[in-house]
Amino acid sequence: MVLLTAKIMERTALFVIFGGLVTTLVTTFIPLWKTLNSELNEVENWYSGLWHICIFAEEVGMQCKAFESLMALPMDLLASRVLMLVSVGTGALAVVVALPGLEGVELGSGRQQGLKRGLLIVSGVLSWVSGLTTLAPVSLVAYVTLVEFWDENLPDVVPRWEYGEAMFSGWFAGLFLVIGGSLFFVAVCMADHDGQQRVASLPNTPQEKPRSQYYLKTEVL
Repeated sequence: MVLLTAKIMERTALFVIFGGLVTTLVTTFIPLWKTLNSELNEVENWYSGLWHICIFAEEVGMQCKAFESLMALPMDLLASRVLMLVSVGTGALAVVVALPGLEGVELGSGRQQGLKRGLLIVSGVLSWVSGLTTLAPVSLVAYVTLVEFWDENLPDVVPRWEYGEAMFSGWFAGLFLVIGGSLFFVAVCMADHDGQQRVASLPNTPQEKPRSQYYLKTEVL
């Protein structure tokens, strides 16, 4: 009894991609990419994301303000916005393309297997693109934050930005999307292997010899 089949692999891949897509969507819009806590004022915590900057105080709670101008944004944040939106779009498209390609879904076409195989491959590629466009901006912001944190030109009394929770959720989301796309390729290979085994297991039917026709000559007297 085979527990791991192509159908189970397809469902697993779709579940992993959908989880990565939801995590990417949340990571894109929450203002928890970077955190700042000043030793001079410990009751205030600052949070920065791709779209908002927020301050949390015990007396007034959380207050957020959107970035006013695109021209004033640093290049790393501007590039991260574009890449994260591309990631969300390609991830959603990967889920939509994969749904009709799953085993058990009828397409109403005579050549379903070839079409389903192509849809799963396209979905896997889109999932890879979505995962890479998630890992790239998160890693870029992490690198810039690390460089600024260890900048020796800044005085020690100046507070430094540190990694927020969204950075780690973005890394996990990118990995989920890449892994989900890879699982679709594995499912395609498993389906091809099962198809070859079914063809090889068919009994060999003997070829029928062409029938020869005999004609009886009759003479007319």
